Amino acid sequence: MSTPSGFDELIHPATRLSVVAMLAATEWADFAFVRDGLSLSDSALSKQLHTLEEAGYLEIRKEGGGRKRRTKVRLTARGRAAFDGHVAALRAIVEGAGPGAARSAPQQPADAGR
Repeated sequence: MSTPSGFDELIHPATRLSVVAMLAATEWADFAFVRDGLSLSDSALSKQLHTLEEAGYLEIRKEGGGRKRRTKVRLTARGRAAFDGHVAALRAIVEGAGPGAARSAPQQPADAGR
């Protein structure tokens, strides 16, 4: 089976997929909200956000100063399109593995490989 169009290797790892899925549900999200919602450490989340930002998938904004400084993140249009395409590709993979797909695949004898 070939990889469906839209499958995104950058988004696919579980942590990045969780981050992007969370951000897809909102306009802007506080760093702390994402960190706590996904049970990640500051450093683990920062690394994932940096990777996604370098790809142009999200924007990071720092607001305020001193102890009240807050970091906010959001998906860019490119990030939303990549997420939507990836979700569609995952659905195509799952649908291709359903009961109808098993009927169209060649059947192996029960004792094959023995």
